[in-house]
Amino acid sequence: MKISILPSIGKTALITSLLALSVLNYGFKAEMSEQEWLNWSNKCLNGSFNPTPDINLKKWEITLTSDYFLRLRKTYQQGKKEYFSFNLHRLTNVDYLGSDTAGTVKFNTQADDIIVQTYEDPEGNIDSMATTLGLPVHNMNLARFDSLKSALNYLRMKSL
Repeated sequence: MKISILPSIGKTALITSLLALSVLNYGFKAEMSEQEWLNWSNKCLNGSFNPTPDINLKKWEITLTSDYFLRLRKTYQQGKKEYFSFNLHRLTNVDYLGSDTAGTVKFNTQADDIIVQTYEDPEGNIDSMATTLGLPVHNMNLARFDSLKSALNYLRMKSL
């Protein structure tokens, strides 16, 4: 009785095909995790923030926190400090005004939800609230802005 090797080759090919399909299926993520969105947003904001319009700016820090707060701290050469903060669940719209090389990202909130504080200001310290925060940026092309906007919308929905 002769035994054909074709059925064993067929079984091997079938098993190999199934393994390859499962590796392809489970090897790629369908979407980014919350931590990946946070990391991307922080990288994008820090890489795009353009401090040059404020010639007296000594240092700055912009952070999107894990509890969904966007915070911007500025320290000027004279010692004056500014602080802006709002929770993403209060965000209503994000717009970009400008070109691929320079512009402003505008964050709009539902009401006066953006905390604005100044410290060590010769004209006096200020504690107030605002509805819009303009962030000067550079190298913000349309694809990068759309990605940032998607990340902020994803995180905003997570914060609700």
